[in-house]
Amino acid sequence: MYIVNTEQMRALDLHTIEHIGIPAFALMENAGKAIAEEVLSLCREAGQHRSGAATAVAAPGGGEAPFASHGIAADASLHLPNPSAQHWLVLAGKGSNGGDGAAAARHLCEAGLRVTLLYAAAGPAELSGAAALQQDAAAKLGIPQKFHGRDEAVELRAYTGIVDALLGTGASGAPRGAYAALIQAANDSGLPIVSADIPSGLDADTGARHEPCVRASVTVCLAFLKRGLVQYPGAEAAGRVVVRSIGIPSSLCRQHGVNTFLLTPDVLRGELQCDPKRPRSPEGHKGTYGHVLTAAGSRTMSGAGLLCSRAALRAGSGLVTWALPEELLLPMSGAAPELMLTPVEASGRSRGVWSEASADKLIQLLESRDVLAAGPGIGRFDGDSAWVRRLWESSSVPLVLDADALNALADAPDTGKWVPRQHDTVLTPHPGEMARLAGISTAEVQRDRIGTAVGYALRNRVTLVLKGSRTVIACPDGRAFVNVTGHPGMATGGTGDVLTGIIAGLLAQGLSGPQAAALGVRLHGLAGERAAQARGHFSSVTAGDVIEAL
Repeated sequence: MYIVNTEQMRALDLHTIEHIGIPAFALMENAGKAIAEEVLSLCREAGQHRSGAATAVAAPGGGEAPFASHGIAADASLHLPNPSAQHWLVLAGKGSNGGDGAAAARHLCEAGLRVTLLYAAAGPAELSGAAALQQDAAAKLGIPQKFHGRDEAVELRAYTGIVDALLGTGASGAPRGAYAALIQAANDSGLPIVSADIPSGLDADTGARHEPCVRASVTVCLAFLKRGLVQYPGAEAAGRVVVRSIGIPSSLCRQHGVNTFLLTPDVLRGELQCDPKRPRSPEGHKGTYGHVLTAAGSRTMSGAGLLCSRAALRAGSGLVTWALPEELLLPMSGAAPELMLTPVEASGRSRGVWSEASADKLIQLLESRDVLAAGPGIGRFDGDSAWVRRLWESSSVPLVLDADALNALADAPDTGKWVPRQHDTVLTPHPGEMARLAGISTAEVQRDRIGTAVGYALRNRVTLVLKGSRTVIACPDGRAFVNVTGHPGMATGGTGDVLTGIIAGLLAQGLSGPQAAALGVRLHGLAGERAAQARGHFSSVTAGDVIEAL
């Protein structure tokens, strides 16, 4: 599923109208019907909830439904039992979004609902183009219309629900005047709100919520998913998001440079040529599925190394060797019998702490290993930036860097001038680590997670996994994937170490950096969901539970 920004959506819309020849009015008509159908669906859900169970639609008296009789069927999508009990208020802006709302009002009226249009305009003269045509059509059908500032105030408690068609993707900045007043009134009403395309007041590109911003129950995203709907806090403001086609061909996305996707099994297969089922050959053996070397753990954080190494095994790697400071070798022996342990040189001043010199031992070990995962639990130590640079420049296998290896990378001098690696490189920062890598604040990272991740991946020719709610996987070729698996209970110590191990394990099995990162992130989230189900509540999930659920 494609994810577009405002500029791309504008270009796609214009191309469809001017070059394909589908009129703006026709696209608006399709949008209106899609919105109306989702309103009706919400009404059905509410009715079923009140009755205590979902029941089939039947005609009064128990006969056949009026839209299906003897092989002749009407449009069931616009049928609702007792529609006159519903009275919806459509808040419409002056532009195309308002035209979508007016079209939706007509379709709701056709379905038998009572509908009133309330415009954020002083009168019809402020409307233009297809939006003016839709307003005129609604007026000719007798749909009541009011104009903010000209007619008397509307009492929102008299309505069943609200359609928010005030501001679309073309809006920028905080709503003002009539728009701000109507958004605030809608939120204060407590009524269910169905937003057209995006909630009014939401930044369609970054997901930032201006003040005020509609708090939608459902957002009917038109044509293609918008970036702001898959990033927080926008995702929260949008409620349940439903993407509906309005006639703009999806084939145009490739022509217009859309390269951001919602991470789904179909996208894994089609865009990344990666089979999410991970088939294995019946003739395979442990050597077939790769050997991971993990450089992880220290005296106070040995568990991070254990979690990372175990996760690499659970992800399907044939062999895993865990390199750790020599003082930790005996305490960790037997913690996971499937792992091989090897000591590396520790700091001469502190027991159980990594040293710059250990990089040479890791390079030597990599002569017979396929992937290096470095960073979980290593802490900061003297010479750690030089240590990371040695691994970067001298290792000839795919590399996954996490945790303090990323902090060491951020502090290393002239990292922008380092020679790009010839092998897959995957970085897995959380927002704070991403801020240090990019030289910006954490707030700036969170304001545009997709843009930040893509920019860094392109500049440094790496695959970057920006962790957090709606993790972003950015590839060195400019593509980005947004993951929606997982839950808030995974915000607990060690789950990031598990993700590092999963990605390393997939790399060892021959997947590319983008493939391993995308599939690894999705599997990590799914495992977290399974773990929460087994525990009975997501707050009880630990990193070890996620490994066991893989």
